[in-house]
Amino acid sequence: MLKVLRFLPLLLLLLAVLPGTVYAQPSSPTIFVLHAEGIINPVLVDYIERGIEQAEEDNATACIIQMDTPGGLLDSTDKIVMAIMNADVPIIVYVSPKGAWAASAGVFITLSAHIAVMTPGTTIGAAHPVSVGDTEISDDEMEKITNFSAKWIQAIADERGRNAEEARLAVTESKSFTDTEALEYNLIDLRADTLDSLISQIDGWQITLADGSTVTLSTQNALVEDINMSAIERFLYALTDPNIAYILLSLAILGITVEIFNPGLIFPGVVGAISGLFAFYSLGMLPVNYAGILLVALAFALFVAEAFTPTFGLLTAGGITSLVTGSLILFKGGPLFQVNIGLIILVAVFFAAFLAFVINSVVVAHRRQVTTGREELPGKTTIVRTTLNPEGTVLHEGEIWTAILDQGRAEPKEEVIIERFDGLKLYVTKIKKGDS
Repeated sequence: MLKVLRFLPLLLLLLAVLPGTVYAQPSSPTIFVLHAEGIINPVLVDYIERGIEQAEEDNATACIIQMDTPGGLLDSTDKIVMAIMNADVPIIVYVSPKGAWAASAGVFITLSAHIAVMTPGTTIGAAHPVSVGDTEISDDEMEKITNFSAKWIQAIADERGRNAEEARLAVTESKSFTDTEALEYNLIDLRADTLDSLISQIDGWQITLADGSTVTLSTQNALVEDINMSAIERFLYALTDPNIAYILLSLAILGITVEIFNPGLIFPGVVGAISGLFAFYSLGMLPVNYAGILLVALAFALFVAEAFTPTFGLLTAGGITSLVTGSLILFKGGPLFQVNIGLIILVAVFFAAFLAFVINSVVVAHRRQVTTGREELPGKTTIVRTTLNPEGTVLHEGEIWTAILDQGRAEPKEEVIIERFDGLKLYVTKIKKGDS
């Protein structure tokens, strides 16, 4: 017992020191890596903001944004720049891999980082603003936008201690820089062949955050964690591609048109409606030209009109012309937001072929009708195709006819009796109870 009491002070000392020793062990530093590839738009903004917030909440050592972008929307760029400059964690923008670029909006984002890095073989620059609205911008207005953008990029460069004059030239003269030139002109801080090389080079750097506090980067043996887009973010980002938006809009028009030509098929109408909803989302994320939207809507109206007022191709020709013209001017904002010409031609040819098939079917049906004789029509039973209230259409022996109901209302798929005809119009009546 005395021996136990003799070692009791030593035991108590160990118990007091051990917890401090355990908790004094530093945890491994963590570096989060985000991937900004493609056009800068609202979906990418949400992803980058989410990644920065997660890095702040997890007390990450740093957050690296690996970027390859041709540019994007000005308001989205503004939100990303604000998120970076007000972050409570060091932000490193890394233009990578080889062959990548940080053009237009990418210049603002790169210069706003605490540390800007480029991979050898990459470029940065050409940040002159372009029109992205639904109306033409006058020369005076464009000059104002350019001057504002030049002052903005100068302010960003000054805040980060970079070459404000060369940054301004990227806006006013669309000047571009290779990675070596960007380093020489003090637009970036480092060149790094790989992510590991970047992490090794920034170890020990002191970074001043937005709140004025200074942190020293400790990146040796850091745990690198990729923060990728979620499945929903990837899906929404894909929808904001101008070509995808155009395909969805075309599917919406086609599906609804087929459903109108053939009521009751259900599937084309459902596909068209869903595609239409996705298309509306896509158009809401992109710089649309309302004149283009109206022309595409006119094309849809002309296609539908062909179903109810057969003109043997006249309305279809007008619709195709309107569709192609609207497609060419559907988006603004330069090459970034243009629909591929080949895709426009493919869609136009497909619509022309489909409607030509429909029109040909109508013509053949009418020729066949002349052979059999219209005098046989009275007394025949036919199927209502579109609601008769009192006028609509009926389907008789493969032919689409304009029909007028004598009284009441007849819904699609109801049977009616042909009383008489006048030219291409049929006068019908509902089948009374007891008739067969």
